[in-house]
Amino acid sequence: MRHRVVLLGSDEIALPAFEVVRSNPSVTLVAVYSQPDRPSGRGQEVQSNPVAAWAKSHGIPLRQPEKLTSADAVQLQSDEVALGVVMAYGQILKEDFLAAPALGLINLHGSLLPQLRGATPVEGALALGYTTTGVSLQQIVRQLDAGPLHGSASLTIESQDTRIPLRQRLGVLAGELLQHTLPQILAQASVPIPQEHAQATFTRRLLRTDAPLDFKAAAVVLAQRIKALAGWPGSTFEHQGVLLKVGAAYAVAGTAATPGEILAQGREGVRIACGQGHLVCTHLQRPGGKMLPAAEFLAGYRLEVGTVLASGVMPELVSAQPFSSRKTS
Repeated sequence: MRHRVVLLGSDEIALPAFEVVRSNPSVTLVAVYSQPDRPSGRGQEVQSNPVAAWAKSHGIPLRQPEKLTSADAVQLQSDEVALGVVMAYGQILKEDFLAAPALGLINLHGSLLPQLRGATPVEGALALGYTTTGVSLQQIVRQLDAGPLHGSASLTIESQDTRIPLRQRLGVLAGELLQHTLPQILAQASVPIPQEHAQATFTRRLLRTDAPLDFKAAAVVLAQRIKALAGWPGSTFEHQGVLLKVGAAYAVAGTAATPGEILAQGREGVRIACGQGHLVCTHLQRPGGKMLPAAEFLAGYRLEVGTVLASGVMPELVSAQPFSSRKTS
């Protein structure tokens, strides 16, 4: 018996799992739903996201609605879809859409639920200094990432992990998890287990305003946050009216000093006093320039020892309660 399946995703992290579905001999892949093509890069050229490009390369019917409507739910019913597989899609799925496939929709989420529900579980794990995270496969319900679990798999966060390599490893893990669980779900032999909702924590979408560093915080907190926000929005501090970006840093013990004071600078990095410990910035970038190792950066930009850098506001990335729209807008 062949099962008619649709995929919903927009980010590269979903591709290993989607390949598992595509290669399953008992699956007929009806369509891929993905975000519309959008301007990207410095030239703002309209480009497909990684999942849309993948679907096109394999000749899979591609649907890219700006917003899912009741017509899309009707389409699933007319297509006689049995199951939807979701990962990093980027749209809220409404009740009529969830009810359209015979077996509902399942979602691969980049954390060990109920921890780190929401949009940025990978960043949340890094920001909190987790040593272990993973992927959960949940049956989708209307409440955010609260559905019962068909399974999960864990991995160790390595000391050198930043957002991009960790996302890549979680994508591979998601494919491995789905490889084991998809046959049972299609055979209706998987009984999902309810989550422990009282233990839930929540993440939110990242904003440009998340970039400033607060040197009054502990150095280890700043080092973890820099890993979490690597790439976009990045982590920044202001020096004499110039906004500098920190690409990599680590925390060390050190004597107390005024938070934000530059204590040393050289080949090993720029050492900055924090509320607890010192932050050593090893890669820095000036506006319009490239991210450079500290030694190269300092050859063209002067950061004087004794200068006290201003601290910024660092909004929390993870909460014990869901973030309101006011906090994330």
